[in-house]
Amino acid sequence: MDPKLLDILACPLCKGPLKLSDDQHELICKADGLAYPIRDGIPVMLEGEARTLTVDERLDK
Repeated sequence: MDPKLLDILACPLCKGPLKLSDDQHELICKADGLAYPIRDGIPVMLEGEARTLTVDERLDK
């Protein structure tokens, strides 16, 4: 994902920062505990499409 795009994207719920997952298939919002998918290089920034982070993911384990 383009680093410039990552800099301007924000969580649609809390407007907080997003982090690119290690496998680069999701954008993670730690504040809301959600992971938004990236499909075909396009972030899907819809709450209904996001998955809830596990406890370990929230704690960076």
